[in-house]
Amino acid sequence: MSISVQNLTKRYKTQAAIDQISFEIKKGQVVGFLGPNGAGKSTTMKILTCFMPQTEGIAKIAGYNTLTHSIEIRREIGYLPEHNPLYLDMFVLEYLSFVANIFSLKNKRQQIDNCIELTGLTLERKKKIGQLSKGYRQRVGLAQALLHNPSVLILDEPTSGLDPNQVTEIRKLIRNLGEEKTVLLSTHQLQDVEAICDRTIIINHGKIVADKFTVDLKSDLGDNILIEIEFIEQVKLNFFEKIDGILKTEGGPNNFTINATKDANIQAKLWEEAVKNKLTITKLNQKTTSLEDVFKNLTTNANNP
Repeated sequence: MSISVQNLTKRYKTQAAIDQISFEIKKGQVVGFLGPNGAGKSTTMKILTCFMPQTEGIAKIAGYNTLTHSIEIRREIGYLPEHNPLYLDMFVLEYLSFVANIFSLKNKRQQIDNCIELTGLTLERKKKIGQLSKGYRQRVGLAQALLHNPSVLILDEPTSGLDPNQVTEIRKLIRNLGEEKTVLLSTHQLQDVEAICDRTIIINHGKIVADKFTVDLKSDLGDNILIEIEFIEQVKLNFFEKIDGILKTEGGPNNFTINATKDANIQAKLWEEAVKNKLTITKLNQKTTSLEDVFKNLTTNANNP
């Protein structure tokens, strides 16, 4: 396995940032790593990239143990952190040459040229990094992550700050890279995950709450459905408490999203209850399940600690 995590735990005194998580990622997979802020994503990525040791468990990259072979792992990993650390006074070419020297690359010039072309930096290569937009700085960070041709890419918010056209280009690049490399992608942009990732891992409160192929994950609402409803009048949430089969209601005072049991005939019950209360429904339809719906359900569910 390119990435192997077994019972990984990181504690800060009595608090567990991650708690006994396990997963494996094969070569040629692009995997989304999702979770709300504070869920344990950054801690996991820092352990995998050897920035910090775990408290318990085993983490391996390309067969190397993070606790005993950190130098070998750094050769195997290309890492783009969320807060992209760049030398703003350096020119793009100068910076990439600096990084290439750190890795002692023999074909330095060729690798730099390849990465500049791949990341769309050809017209910016002679500019100072400090003169670049946030989107182009992100491209420089991605170029340095690719420079030594790593087998594993760990990318934290890779499309942050990019305009829609740039996002499309970077998604295509990551998708293509994923054909030959292992890619672990952490992002809050769920559209990136749906567009790029074969598989999605969701972590919440330090524990993995989902690990499935992305196309299958949308079925994780199980026997539940989502319904959108809109009223002319303002409606209080306690209106929905009277209706059997409704599990959770969000929104207001006129527009609501309802999480309900699939076979409870909720739409008919809503019409009936609205008539009783002399309320006018202007919209009522079943909503198509999105990855965002699944994410919210898994990370805000009361059953999750």
